[in-house]
Amino acid sequence: MAVFSAKKYRGAADASTFAAKYRAMMAKHPFLLFGLPFISVIVAGSFVLTPATAVRYEKHDRRVRQLTREEELGVGKGGRKVNIKDEYYRLAAKDIDNWEQKRVKRLPGEHDGVL
Repeated sequence: MAVFSAKKYRGAADASTFAAKYRAMMAKHPFLLFGLPFISVIVAGSFVLTPATAVRYEKHDRRVRQLTREEELGVGKGGRKVNIKDEYYRLAAKDIDNWEQKRVKRLPGEHDGVL
């Protein structure tokens, strides 16, 4: 029985291509030709994406800002005056034992959930 060699046969036409040369060099120096470019792309991507994330947080900061003391004092001026005792008695006067369940009106074409 014939003994086959461990290396694949590559013809003369394949040996001169860039891919064949790269494959041969890759077997000798894997980190230099694969690992180093991979790590450099990851690090460069981090530096490229940093301004994009900064824009995102700056946009959030423009939308949500801290109120000054004067604005804080004027926020709730338009509402009604609330007295806790009056609210307690108003809620205590309600009859919570007699109630009736009412269905919410559905939009036209919406399934109402009744079987």
